[in-house]
Amino acid sequence: MRNPQWLEWCRRFQALAQNGLAYCKDEYDRQRYEEIQRLAAEMMAKGASLPDSAPLVDLFKNDVGYATPKIDIRAAVFDRERILLVRERQDGCWTLPGGWADVGDAPSSAAIREVKEESGYEVVVRKLAAVYDRDKHEHPPMAYHVYKFFFVCELCGGKAENSLETSGVEFFREDKFPPLSLARVTPAQIKHMFGHYRNPEWPTSFD
Repeated sequence: MRNPQWLEWCRRFQALAQNGLAYCKDEYDRQRYEEIQRLAAEMMAKGASLPDSAPLVDLFKNDVGYATPKIDIRAAVFDRERILLVRERQDGCWTLPGGWADVGDAPSSAAIREVKEESGYEVVVRKLAAVYDRDKHEHPPMAYHVYKFFFVCELCGGKAENSLETSGVEFFREDKFPPLSLARVTPAQIKHMFGHYRNPEWPTSFD
């Protein structure tokens, strides 16, 4: 699922504006970069058939400093040939536990925290299985450029508990996936995690 060209242009314009705002000293230059940022938001809203660009303008303004990809952490937790999935309240579909990496967290620590917060289970990280560019893996388009880190984890305690973000916690076999939240994880990615689980000697996959 390749991103539409208009989205690529919008994200590049937004990144140029954000970088310019991070380093410019002249007030006139600042005004020009703010205008580029506003236009990028308007183009993105138009391309996505959104009624108003204001939320995107606010979203872009909250991103400050040099523009870099965001980091999405996902944990593949296995138990007896089954993988842990949680159901997102946002769309009612299922995904690997995970979310945005927090400042101050090591990636593996973020994986452990996300599993605990979203499922109630406690895990230890065994392997960094994959580092992917989200744009290359059949996810629906989004405003940000994202790198995805997948960790294979081992269950070591806790119990299933829903959270503010999740309304279901279950283990599933490879041939019986529920409807997946494709914005967060794809069937191919989950199947690849089963491969890493069964073949711990595999090297980390990357784009």
